[in-house]
Amino acid sequence: MRQVILTNMLMRRRQTGGAAVARTGLTAEPSLAETGAAGHGASVSLWAAHLPRHLLVTPLGRVLLAASDTGLAGLWFEGQRHGPLAAWRGLGHQPAHPRHALLQAAEAQLQDYFAGRRPGFDLPLDLSHGTPFQRQVWQALRNIPPGHTASYAELASRVGAPQAARAVGAAVGRNPVSIVVPCHRVLGAGGALTGYAGGLDRKRALLALEGAAI
Repeated sequence: MRQVILTNMLMRRRQTGGAAVARTGLTAEPSLAETGAAGHGASVSLWAAHLPRHLLVTPLGRVLLAASDTGLAGLWFEGQRHGPLAAWRGLGHQPAHPRHALLQAAEAQLQDYFAGRRPGFDLPLDLSHGTPFQRQVWQALRNIPPGHTASYAELASRVGAPQAARAVGAAVGRNPVSIVVPCHRVLGAGGALTGYAGGLDRKRALLALEGAAI
């Protein structure tokens, strides 16, 4: 079943020329000002462009991995909303740092994850380039176990900001390490499948791969 889900997803992306992400109907996110991150995206993009990077092909499309001296700092799908465009430019189809130990470990764990041999990840992370509020939300995401989900409202309560579900949603949308920091496990009110920067088809496929009830 796992391979059928991922194969169908890959075939659909090929048939649409990769346009699925642009057509996923992502809901509008709150203003960056709500998270204190106004103007932050451009600096993240430039920062990521100077990190060791690795391009990996997965069943859900190409992903860009980036690592700092302290941990995995980025995992972005191609075409991902809020992704670091500068980091993709000039990378081409070959990995920029194929022998980087952490990037190799991340690639191996991702391959095991998509093959169903690994439910989670054991990688050092560098989330230091987010705002304090973003980092708090990203840490809370890591506490959602595989096969489970949480709503934006529940996540807001967990970070001690029960009235800030929209701000939490904005922080979730700017998670720099997709899959490993599992922002795909956050659902809208009533379990609605909304708000994934990598595209709703990918979110649905990741949740199905993990056995989550959606």
